[in-house]
Formats: sequence, structure tokens, C-alpha cells
Amino acid sequence: MGALPSTAIVGVIGAGTMGAGIAQVAAKAGHSVLLFDAAPGAAKSGIERIEKGLRKLVERKKYSALESDAILSRLTPCDRIEELAPAKLVVEAIVENLDVKRQVFSSLEVLCSEDTILATNTSSISVTSIGAGLTRPENLVGMHFFNPAPVMKLVEVISGIATAPEVAVQVFDTALEWGKKPVHARSTPGFIVNRVARPFYAESLRVLQEGGANAPTIDAIARECGGFRMGPFELMDLIGNDVNFAVTQSVFNAYFQDSRFKPSLVQQELVEAGYLGRKSGRGFYQYAQGAESPLPATAKPQAKPRQVIVSDALGVAESLVEQANLCGIAIDRNKSITRPGIYIDDVCIALSDGRTATQISAEDNFPNVVLFDLCLDFTQSRRIALTRSDQCSEAGLQKAIGFFQALDKQVSVIDDLPGMVLMRTVCMLVNEGADAVNQRVCNEAAVDLAMQAGVNYPCGPLAWADNLGLDRVVAVLDNLAAGYGEDRYRVSPLLRRKVYAGTHFYDRNV
Repeated sequence: MGALPSTAIVGVIGAGTMGAGIAQVAAKAGHSVLLFDAAPGAAKSGIERIEKGLRKLVERKKYSALESDAILSRLTPCDRIEELAPAKLVVEAIVENLDVKRQVFSSLEVLCSEDTILATNTSSISVTSIGAGLTRPENLVGMHFFNPAPVMKLVEVISGIATAPEVAVQVFDTALEWGKKPVHARSTPGFIVNRVARPFYAESLRVLQEGGANAPTIDAIARECGGFRMGPFELMDLIGNDVNFAVTQSVFNAYFQDSRFKPSLVQQELVEAGYLGRKSGRGFYQYAQGAESPLPATAKPQAKPRQVIVSDALGVAESLVEQANLCGIAIDRNKSITRPGIYIDDVCIALSDGRTATQISAEDNFPNVVLFDLCLDFTQSRRIALTRSDQCSEAGLQKAIGFFQALDKQVSVIDDLPGMVLMRTVCMLVNEGADAVNQRVCNEAAVDLAMQAGVNYPCGPLAWADNLGLDRVVAVLDNLAAGYGEDRYRVSPLLRRKVYAGTHFYDRNV
């Protein structure tokens, strides 16, 4: 079927930030765009904002004046919805209210031709529900852009139960033609991004609530160890705690109160206090003029060890051995050691497996256990998070700190919680992505592309899982489930099946 030809007229309903952004994207791709908003003068104001934004891009030499003028020439403000009748694609970007959306699309069915595609930019309402009252529900599809639409590449193409496959394909191809990175998804709560992303916030909120670390330290671990552009608390403050909390509540309720999506009492309290983030001047952080930016917990310098003994199986942390060797620490490889780790005298330093260090000390009858958290790249990371067992001496912790500082890493010591920070977060992101695939919401590639192009993740969670090892992911989740005694950490059937079969999400030979 292919993309809509550039000669096809595109209608956009809603001239707010998102609607105007979508209109700009379509106009840039060569379409004549009719922009309508029910508020008098709003469509004209929306185009004026587009013009102002384009002017800045011209000044920064991102666009030529000719390109800017061409885009603006294709934008027409409309005072009445009836003016959208010639459109072959109409994208709705209005208030998140089911009844209002149904009313708008019912009107469009009467006004537009029978083959006009009707698309909703909803981020939270079922496409199936919106289409339920329509005469031609097969023409309705979700076309979920991310803010700001001219910049963010992802478009989730959402098929409701009645959406015609060829309609979804044409919208997908059109988004591709518009320079976007589209993914197909089935209409389920949260679609891909708003569902899979929940653990990024939820696990950090839980660590904060349990006193594992403060917000600046957790954010630094996410950024400097995990490679995320922003930490979870910085991001929630940017989005707005009220907005983020509302999305979590929506997904939680839509999944019949599944504990995996349970909202946080910590965030609820901030919302009740009016601490909404940047827009209110205070959230997890304060944004008033002159407010200090709190620093992450960072350990004081400790002595560099002369030698370490290393077991044979460090997995994703193997590069630490090469780093230690390069900085002059003698390495003694000992294949007979059954407990994986790096040993300095009577101290075992090991990658988190979802148990607490205290539990490992008790089960192994080995007092001085120090765990380190996951990193996206142990070579590139300039920070590492450590925790010690309750049985571990202060001197034992200092030896571990000194080892990682010798590798030119800043060290954040956190309390002894199951899965630490990044390990539990990444494993839960993997689990949610795997479950989305298992429940036929989308395929593996769509999960990874959506999280990278939609919310700037440093790596697709399922690709990250293959690198980490699916057996380790399952072990971490099982240990979290056992430690907390909660269904929240149950393993996706697809994930466990792949471990049993010895397979991966992607062909590792390609």
C-alpha cells in the first residue's frame, strides 16, 4: 500500500504543543496541512509558534530560510472542523478523554471520505475503545508521537481490535517517510513505552523509600553507570510528578492492579504536597534560584590493593580484570574458586545477583562480602555502586573501595538492598519488555527500538539482557521475588522459556 503520497492533505486536530508539532512534521514532509482547534484563534496561534521555532532553527543554521518558508506555506489554520473534509489522514491530538475523542471521530466519519485514515495520538486510552462507536472502526489507528514531535523519532503505530492491517501498514510507512522510526503495537494499556518504562521509575522509588540511597545518588548511578541521559528522579521532575504518577496509576488500574505497576507512596506524597517538579519549583529537587544541586554520595579515597585473586567466571564484569591489570594491580587467576568474584585478602567482591550481601554472607558463611552494581559498560563507567553485608568489616569495605578507585571510578556506597539499583532496574525493564513480546503486544525489535527512540535508553532492554545473560536476569528476578515475597518480581514466561532452551532474544551469530 505504501506511504501517503505527499500530495495527500493531512488534517491535525489540536493546536497545542503536540498537535502543532505533528503538523510541522507533516508539512516538512511535503503535505498540505489543515490545523484545527476548537478554541477560537488557537490554530493560528499554533502556527505562529511553529514559525517562531523555525526562525530559531534558521538562526542556528539547522534550516535554510527557504525550507522554513516552504513548511509554513503548507500550514493552514482552520476555524471549523468541517474544513478538514479533504484530508486523507487526520491525526487527533486533543485532551485525553474517551468521550471527547469518540465525538470528534464520529464527526470526522461524516465529514471525510470513506477511505480517510483517522489516527489518534492518545498515550493512554485504548484505540479499541475509541473506535467502538464508529461506523468504520477499521479506519482508526493509533499514531502516538513523542514530545517534542519534530525532534523525537519514535511513533507507536497502535492497532485496535478492529483496525484494518493495511491501515496500520500505511500509517507505519507514512511515519517512515516522515523521517520517524515507527513500531507496530497492539492496543494494550501503556502500549510499549509507557508500559515497559514503568520499572525505571518504580524500582528507584522503592530504593528511595527503603533508604537504600538518596535521589542524587540513584540518579548518578543511572547516568554514570547505566548510561541513561537522565536519572529517574531528574526525569520525573522534568515530566511532572503529577503526570508521571497519573500514568503509573492509569497503567496499574488498566492491568487490574497488577503489582508490577503499583504506584509509589513517595511520589503520591510529593503530588499531594504540590511538589510537582520543575514546573512548581520543587519536586525531588529544588529549582528555586540559588538552590544548591545536591551531590551523589561518593566515598573518600582508599588504598590501592597490590594484588587480587580472581575467579574464572566474571561474565559481563570481566573487563574489570583487564582494567586492574592496566593500573598495576597483580592478577592471580584461580579457576578452583567456586564463588565468582574478585578477592582481596579475606574480602569477596562480586556482581549483584538479586540477593542482599548479608544473605550471601550468611548462606556462604563468608563474612566480608561486598557487592557491586551493574554497569552498561564496566570499561567506560566512571562510577560504581557498592554495598556490603552486615557481617562485613569497615576495613573490608575500604579494600573494595580502594580497588575500584584504582580503576579510576568514583564509588557510591549504598545500603544493602536486594538487586541494588541498576541491576534490579534493568532486570525489571527486561522482564516487562519480554512480557510485552510474550503477550503479543509487539516483537523484540519493537521493544528495543521504542525504548531507545522514544525515551533515549542507552541500549534496548532485550539486547541488554542478551549481553548480561538471560540466566542471570532470571536469577536476579527469582532472588528479588524470594527476598520480597511479592508477585511484582515474577519472571515472564518467555524469559524463563528462553533460559530453559538456551536461546537469546537475538541471533548472536549475526
